[in-house]
Amino acid sequence: MTKHEPRTADDLLNAVGPAFGKLRRSSLLEVENPISQKDLSRTLVLNIILEAEQDDDREVTVGAVAEHLGVDPSVASRMVSDSISAGYLVRSASQQDGRRTVLHLSPEGRDLMTRFRRHQRSAFEYITADWTERERLDFARLMLKYVESQNTVRHRTPDKDAPR
Repeated sequence: MTKHEPRTADDLLNAVGPAFGKLRRSSLLEVENPISQKDLSRTLVLNIILEAEQDDDREVTVGAVAEHLGVDPSVASRMVSDSISAGYLVRSASQQDGRRTVLHLSPEGRDLMTRFRRHQRSAFEYITADWTERERLDFARLMLKYVESQNTVRHRTPDKDAPR
């Protein structure tokens, strides 16, 4: 047990929230192909669109970005406009409903996301350099399981019997 390791199960579980808060900030580590703070923020929007394209080819609107990020539509609109101005996103008419405008990654947006994913991998490898391969893979598996559970909870229909 290290001097900073929580002593009890409650201490450990109480430390999870603050640890998640530190994760995003630590992704700016100076590793291969560093990402600027501004582009790091843009990847929040770009990732939503990239995942939608990869998962089920659903169309993404500004409203969907707002809902996914849990922000006001005006905030999402500013974020999207910034990514469009930077050349990472393009707007087009929906193929399902011509009245709607949907978002797509530009080639530059795809390049940024490729660099970002490489950066994330490099940061993970740098941070966990003194971990065993088993620890790295266990952590990666559990992190992916956590994210999948989070997505399941987010897409669950509210149940009046669910604990609040």
